[in-house]
Amino acid sequence: MNDDENSGYFDDDGEKLNPNLISKPDLCTTCRKDEVEDEEILCNLNRLDQAGEEEFICYAYKSKFEKEDMNDETKDDVIKF
Repeated sequence: MNDDENSGYFDDDGEKLNPNLISKPDLCTTCRKDEVEDEEILCNLNRLDQAGEEEFICYAYKSKFEKEDMNDETKDDVIKF
């Protein structure tokens, strides 16, 4: 059995899904996480899950065009002296 047959994305029926065939919503192209390798799997799963839906919703979206604020999540990552 080939590794390609066992890896990737699959639906509930076991059918292999190709995330490259799912169109990327406009919202994704303006997200700072777009094309970030560490986020690729989660973004693909979100897009695959919502494929064919009328409206695309992403709760992890962060605009490329807005200044990033220091929220509670990133405060812990800051080195303090």
